[in-house]
Parts: sequence; structure tokens; C-alpha cells
Amino acid sequence: MLATTFGAAVYGVDATLITVEISLIKGAGISVVGLPDNAVKESLQRIDAALKNEGFTQDRKKTVINLAPADIRKEGSSYDLPIAICLITTSCGEVYSKDISDYVILGELALDGALRPIKGVLPVAIEARNQGKKGFILPKENAAEASIVNNLDVIGVSTLREAIDFLTGRIEIKPLISDTRDIFYHTVNNYEADFSHVQGQENIKRALEIAAAGGHNAIMIGPPGAGKTMLAKRLPSILPPLTLAEALETTKIHSVAGKLGGQATLISRRPFRNPHHTISDAALVGGGSFPQPGEISLSHNGVLFLDELPEFKRTVLEVMRQPLEERKVSISRTRLSVEFPSSFMLIASMNPCPCGYYNHPDKECTCPPGAVEKYLNRVSGPLLDRIDLHVEVTPVSFDQISSTRKNESSEDIRKRVVKAREIQIERFKNYPDIHSNAMMPAEMVKEVCQISDPGKALLKKAMERLGLSARAYDRILKVSRTIADLAGTEDIRNEQLAEAIQYRSLDRDNWAG
Repeated sequence: MLATTFGAAVYGVDATLITVEISLIKGAGISVVGLPDNAVKESLQRIDAALKNEGFTQDRKKTVINLAPADIRKEGSSYDLPIAICLITTSCGEVYSKDISDYVILGELALDGALRPIKGVLPVAIEARNQGKKGFILPKENAAEASIVNNLDVIGVSTLREAIDFLTGRIEIKPLISDTRDIFYHTVNNYEADFSHVQGQENIKRALEIAAAGGHNAIMIGPPGAGKTMLAKRLPSILPPLTLAEALETTKIHSVAGKLGGQATLISRRPFRNPHHTISDAALVGGGSFPQPGEISLSHNGVLFLDELPEFKRTVLEVMRQPLEERKVSISRTRLSVEFPSSFMLIASMNPCPCGYYNHPDKECTCPPGAVEKYLNRVSGPLLDRIDLHVEVTPVSFDQISSTRKNESSEDIRKRVVKAREIQIERFKNYPDIHSNAMMPAEMVKEVCQISDPGKALLKKAMERLGLSARAYDRILKVSRTIADLAGTEDIRNEQLAEAIQYRSLDRDNWAG
């Protein structure tokens, strides 16, 4: 006797349907074929115990379980439920009124037959719909996540017995219908942290507005307690709202990583990830024997904030260079190669020196000669080359802290950012891979960021006087283009160019003394 249904495997952020076939033949024993890992092989023990505890008696013929296609490695415990469903009809003689091949079935079994939640449900649901499957049977805790996908019957079950009763027609389970899209539109841009709560720091707010408007990476340099982290946490609140496509892509990544809760809905706010400086290379960019997304992919369509940048291991910082340029991460293994998207804004912060008080207006730096330059050199030139804005942060005075003046809200700032982004979308409409000024390649900068002869003279003079490096040239032009977009001017004016020049602090050859 042969029974067939479908499970799924997730590779990167996409899923592949896996055919689960079970056949009884003459002989004794049970075997799993189709490149299963240890977790899949161990499922036989869990399934055997669950079937006995649910009152099923198996026919002890030779059982062959095939997971096809056989050249793709199968990993994890999510194949427990589809294997058990097929065994019950082949080995236990149960007759289903519903065709199990119409469903994708996933779930991990407990020994008593209860179902435990699994990871990566959303990409599986999308693939099931694309392949024309009628429904998706899975643990109840994952049903809300799968219901994000429309035109698919999502059947959430708590136990193996409940799944069997549904397939035999003993009970009726209504497909879960989600109001995810309504929730998404009602909660988009619903941020707790707001720029209206920040007293003073107008120059830093302006720099972050420019960064948000052009998608630029930025680094904030300042003493402890100056407000660098507080300001960075508010940056997502002024970024353009997530589109439905961006939200779905972001939610898929978090689903694969197992970061969505039981009542999962579409992610409606741009991600903000803040990893500790002890993070490893693989945790940052992703990896493992069966690759999982890292922090830079979890930051996709949002912000990756690296606090105390020089404290990160140099190797960790260097592996970010390629994802920053290509906006994706490619991870290759012997049998497998996957890609994770990683289009994020990098916001970093650092103290100016080991003691933290170099260039402080009131406190004196106690570091020995050369310490400032040595501390700055912990961050490599090629990484700094990918950061457009260098912003010096100074502590807020008492008068500013105690002021009762009403500050501009994130919503007001976001309106200006959205207008600037609309200008850029129109500008790059013929370039599908470019969405903002920060993404412009070097050859496009000269065409898009043209400046007048007085502007060229100003830039030349600034580069000579401040000792700016050649890598600062393109960055200044890109930032000045964004400043012009915020102002709604077609040409880059001299005052906009001058503002962009001041955001290259770390390129000045005398900055570190």
C-alpha cells in the first residue's frame, strides 16, 4: 500500500515542497531514504510513541519512507506530522475522506501526540499557494503566521488525533482567516520612540533626516551619555513606511529565523537590530551547517545599529563589506548555496577615544599621545568608505534638557523624508536595482550629482584645506544630492554642498590630532 502527501524544506528565505511517500512491502523493519538528517531519522521514535499513545496499532511489515527529491538534504523535526499521517493510512488502515495529497502538512510531534510549533512557516505557505495546493495543516501556534497568505486553507491543529479526525471527516475545522492586512495598515509606523521626546541635538536630528532621506549609512562620534543610542533607536520612526511587499519579505526572513511569536502577523515596522559587540561572524552575516539568516538579514528593510563600533572584532566588521555593497548575503556549503537579502541602513556609534572625552567641550581627554589615532584605526578604511555621514555628537546642555519647547515629531520629519524618496524613485525609475541616492554607483554620481563651477571650487578648496581623502568625494556629492532633494531643488546649491562637506569628520587628516 502507498500513501503520499507533501511536506516542505526551507532554503534561504524560499521553500521547496517535499513529497513524503510511504510504502509497505514484504519483510520487516523501517527505513527513511532521501538524504534525511539525524533529526528526521529520530522522528521515527517520536512517531512510534505518539501513535501508541493515540491508540493506533501498526502493521509490522517492512516500511519504506521516501522524502523526494532525494538529492536535497532534509533537516529538522517538521516531517513528523506528514510521516505520521501517511503511516496511519498505510500501516494502521485508517481511511481518509479528504485527499491528503491536496495539503502541505508540517509539524513536530510530542510523545503524547501533541504538536509543537516549527520555524519557516510563511515561505512554506507562499510556496504551497504557488503550487496550487488546497490547504496547509500545521500546529495551531503557527496558524496565524500561515494565514498571512490568502487563497490557502490554513488548518491549525493541536494534536495528531485532531489532524486525523479532520482528514477522516469526523470533525470540521474552519480555515483560519486573517485580518493581517487590516492590522498592517493600522499599525504601520506605530513607533514608541519619537523624535519629539529628544531635547536639543538639532544638528544630529538633521543628519539622521538626511541619512533617512537618501538611505545613507552614518556613524555618530561622541562621548558617553551624549545620546547616540537614543537617537539611533528613533531613526526607523522617520523612514518611509514599509510597503506590503517589503513587509512580506521582512516577515519571511524573521519566520525562517524563528523570530515570530505565536500570534504572528505581517511586520509593520521597520526592523531595528542592535547586536552586542561580542557577536561572531556567522551570527552577524548568517551561516551554520544549515544556513540561517544573521543580524544583517534580520535588519533587511530596516536599520542595523552597531554601538561602540571599535569594540567589535575586526573580522566581524570586515565580513560586512560585501553585503553593504551587494545588499545580499551568499552563503555556500558543500551541498547547498543560499542567498539572504540584506538591504539595510548601517548606523554606528563610537567614542572618539578610549577614555571617551577627546574633543569634549568641558572635560579633558586623558588618553596618551597616539591613542586617539590607534583607537580610530580599529575601524578599517574600506568599512569607513561605505559610511556616508560622520556626525560628531556633543552632550546636551542643562538649558536644553530643561527646556519646555515643543520638538518636531517623527511624523513631521518623515513627511519630508517621503517626499525626498519620491523624487529619487522617479529619478531611478529606469534602474530597478537602485531606489535611493546611496545606491548610486560611481559612474552614475557624475551624471546625477552635477555641481556648478563655484561648487567645484568650493569642494576642491575643502578637500585641500581639510585634507579629505579621495574616497570622500563621491560621498559628499551623494549626500549633497539628498540635501537638495529634501529642499526640493533640482540643482545642487553651494550651501547644500557645504553642509555635505561637514559630514566627513573622520576623513580630515588632523581629526585625530
